[in-house]
Amino acid sequence: MSELRDRILRYIDGVERTLNQISESKHPKIVQLAIQYKEDAKYYLEKGDLETALVDIVYAEGLLDALNYLEESRKKVFVGGTFDILHPGHIEFLRRAYQLGDVYVAVARDKNAEKVKGRKPINDEQHRLEVIRSIKYVKEAFLGDENDFLKSVERVKPDIVFLGPDQRVDETKLKEELDKRGIKVEIFRLKERINKWPHSSTSSIIKEITNRFCNHA
Repeated sequence: MSELRDRILRYIDGVERTLNQISESKHPKIVQLAIQYKEDAKYYLEKGDLETALVDIVYAEGLLDALNYLEESRKKVFVGGTFDILHPGHIEFLRRAYQLGDVYVAVARDKNAEKVKGRKPINDEQHRLEVIRSIKYVKEAFLGDENDFLKSVERVKPDIVFLGPDQRVDETKLKEELDKRGIKVEIFRLKERINKWPHSSTSSIIKEITNRFCNHA
């Protein structure tokens, strides 16, 4: 009996160490359930019901194993963009990307953003980077390469490249160039701009501000 008790204590110690290493999870319900089973195991162990305690702690360990599998099996999703004045359309775009896997964002450098947009971004690259890093759907954000967009993709080595509807990227050529660099990806594109809100683009926000505050005689 003391051998079984020692075994249960080792299980409990292992589960507690694993739980202490989990700083944040995308599956909080699984974590909470594992914690509950672990606490139940400690309760029944104290009451002398070793069989129930063993069942509970084995359930807890199984849940943590499943959690590890779920989080390791998520695909990497690459997203690139300027993300100048953040609006709900940006958030929805990143949420859609997150549905495909863990999201890695390359934020456009100032000079590249100006080249693409035909104007300087309102917010500089460090400002835009910090804002994107704060979004819960984003696993990692970094400044893109100034000279070679594909180096940013190489850095992530994604399974999926997720494009916005307005991004002028030839999907076939992109796939071919990445193939040459040894990166095999799926390319998904959001088919159309998300227009749930009055302002679903940075340009429309700038236009609204201009109309309200700059066009009065």
